[in-house]
Amino acid sequence: MDPAELSDVRTGTGGMYVIVDRKRLRCGHTTGSCAAAASKTAAMKLLGGAESDKTDIVTPKGNVITLQAEFILGTDDHVTCAVRKDGGDDIDATHGMLIYSTVSKRTDGKIVIDGGEGIGRVTRKGLDQPVGNAAINSVPSAMIRKALEDVCENFRYSGGLTAIISAPDGERISKKTFNPRLGIVGGISILGTTGIVEPMSETSLIDTIKVELNMMKASGHENVLVVPGNQGNDFSDRAKGPDGVPAVKCSNFVGEAIDHAANIGIKGFLLIGNLGKMVKLAGGVMNTHSRYADCRMEILSANSLLAGADADTAKKIMDCISTDDALGILKEAGLMEAAMAKIMEKIAFHLGHRSGDGMQAECVVFSSKYGRLGETPGAEELMKKIRTQVR
Repeated sequence: MDPAELSDVRTGTGGMYVIVDRKRLRCGHTTGSCAAAASKTAAMKLLGGAESDKTDIVTPKGNVITLQAEFILGTDDHVTCAVRKDGGDDIDATHGMLIYSTVSKRTDGKIVIDGGEGIGRVTRKGLDQPVGNAAINSVPSAMIRKALEDVCENFRYSGGLTAIISAPDGERISKKTFNPRLGIVGGISILGTTGIVEPMSETSLIDTIKVELNMMKASGHENVLVVPGNQGNDFSDRAKGPDGVPAVKCSNFVGEAIDHAANIGIKGFLLIGNLGKMVKLAGGVMNTHSRYADCRMEILSANSLLAGADADTAKKIMDCISTDDALGILKEAGLMEAAMAKIMEKIAFHLGHRSGDGMQAECVVFSSKYGRLGETPGAEELMKKIRTQVR
């Protein structure tokens, strides 16, 4: 799920926390934050011999967190530091791992970031990083780079730095993650889009969605715009213009959002989302979290056959990791529009079946790479109705 989309991080005694089901749950920090903090501490010790083992980093959400290095070893040429991953009250396979960074000087002025022992390597297309790269995703990579650049600026050093991120126990731990299935071999991934691990429960998320829908209904909105997360919201802004249309974020809980909207008398429900999630609706899957179902390629492959693809094309789609990769195969075969038309028919059927006779449910599907892919028959007209509500 995408808890950061719906939670409210607070700061108090003991650090950051969220309130879930009236309980106070402690936030943690991601492997990306660990890598950035370890890199910054190592760089500071390498360039200036700083005595403190603690350092502040700024997360992508603008939060300042202080992390402590538990391992420090250095020479005149390089310094290695490690920061322990803390999942807070949302423990996962990487909780408690030490994430290391070895920082060394360069002479060409560049900042270079790579993976070492225990960090996976990408072997298949469609992931955040290209094939052959270390599995250090773009957001944590940017955090590490910013931390190193800040240290260089503070110490007026222009020679450049190399940071090698490692996790000695990473290969063993990675077997407990999705990495082997995704084609990331040899270790864990360095992840995190917000820098903070925010623990949330499904009950709390669904309750939040219901509250948002109740508020929309109470404020006179008979028709609602619903998005899984920020991507859907951003796309609706680009496609329709920033006209102030409010959106309810449903995370992965499309079915629960439809049920509640219908129960409280909402007349129109317009869902805008990325194909990576929305394609599952074509199979009747209304909780889009991969924990419950990951039938993306099966649905795309089956509908490509219905659109006229041959068996070889269908097999290629089944080997894809991302829906954008699958779309690329369909586009090359000249079948992307036809396959999407089939998928939109299925989405329309399952949305109508779930919403019943009392509520119109429509959908717009897009891709971050290919743009708008398709919509159900009444989507455009419903969007016009939604736009008139805010004027």
